[in-house]
Amino acid sequence: MTNEQKNGPPEVGIQLPETKVAGEESLIVNGRRRIGHRKTDIMHVILRLLCLLTCVTALSVMVTAKQASTISLYGFSIPVVSKWSFSHSFEYLVGVSAAVAFHSLLQLLINTSRVLRKSPVIPSRNHAWLVFAADQIFAYAMLSAGSAASGVTNLNRTGIRHSSLPNFCKPLHSFCNRVAVSIAFTFFSCFLLAASAVLDVVWLSKH
Repeated sequence: MTNEQKNGPPEVGIQLPETKVAGEESLIVNGRRRIGHRKTDIMHVILRLLCLLTCVTALSVMVTAKQASTISLYGFSIPVVSKWSFSHSFEYLVGVSAAVAFHSLLQLLINTSRVLRKSPVIPSRNHAWLVFAADQIFAYAMLSAGSAASGVTNLNRTGIRHSSLPNFCKPLHSFCNRVAVSIAFTFFSCFLLAASAVLDVVWLSKH
């Protein structure tokens, strides 16, 4: 009886601290996971907001790209006019930018509401796959739109009709600058969509 009384208390004394420490470690791990998920959710919101801003910028700059000027050829002053709607490539960029802006706005509203309710931005694997597919499709669409617009290097066949103008950016420098800015924001939007797709892949790899 004496040996059992001597051996009993140490066993109980050892088990209690181990259980307490294990519980504390579990709380710490869960807390870190919540913080990590919270940061990821906020990153989703930031990417959607930036993508919305870049798409709206690319869209607004392109649709306001218009300029009229004159060029001197053989002593004659010839009026020239350039507008984004004269080019099918620029119209394609405007259409894709509008679609991506709507997608980004919708996702931004959904993600923001879930963050405010402290709910996960991605509630299920099916939702993650759906958003990933949409991000991929729109990223490739923006890439193709930016590439098509970049391929338009002269206005003889796109911006200016019924006239021959070898170096159109001299008389139409403002138009060319606005188009360049719009294309730059288009490629940046593509990068942001790709970043969102990467976050989706990271979430799918962990769940």
